[in-house]
Amino acid sequence: MNADELKKAAARVALERVVDSAVLGVGTGSTVNHFIDMLADAPQTVTAAVSSSEASSARLRERGIRVIPLNEFLASGESMPVYVDGADEINPALAMIKGGGGALTREKIIAQAAERFICIVDESKLVPVLGKFALPIEVVPMASGLVMRRLQALGAEPAERTGFVTDNGNVIVDAAGLQIDQPRELEIELSQWPGVVTVGLFALRGADECLIASEQGVRVLTA
Repeated sequence: MNADELKKAAARVALERVVDSAVLGVGTGSTVNHFIDMLADAPQTVTAAVSSSEASSARLRERGIRVIPLNEFLASGESMPVYVDGADEINPALAMIKGGGGALTREKIIAQAAERFICIVDESKLVPVLGKFALPIEVVPMASGLVMRRLQALGAEPAERTGFVTDNGNVIVDAAGLQIDQPRELEIELSQWPGVVTVGLFALRGADECLIASEQGVRVLTA
């Protein structure tokens, strides 16, 4: 199986986690795109979706799935049983690096609103220590130089993502060269820096379950 087939396998198992007649949280990325494509044929009925990006929202609408803003959903008093999203890296404790697609802020918000966060990945994303994938950080544009200087002091090699603006109108700084042995502590520290909107570490609110696709099938890790 190639990487794309593995992503489809993880997405297919994630369909079993969709709660019938409920609002579903949907993330962003290539694995999630397969999940969205499969939703229209799922046996469960999704009443609506809350999406983490404009790209995912457009794809959901193309498949006939209504997309509602998070604030509208919260005002209804309903619960969101499940949020499904991918990861750029995930460790055995289910802490993640996310944000390769640039939607980390909205992903983190929706993950916080959901009762369960289901992460879907292929086996290449499971790592013993986070950091081989450059850590994305969403930053207010005027603060990018300051944030990069402080990242250099931590031993990182930061770079502003060229030609990219988030759905929130901000820039992404990608910090390479970090070995993240304590993701919770680093998430707390970086989140307090002036100008930082969101850090692409999902450790304080990690996944509740990870579906990992390999040649041997899809195995499940739980928090």
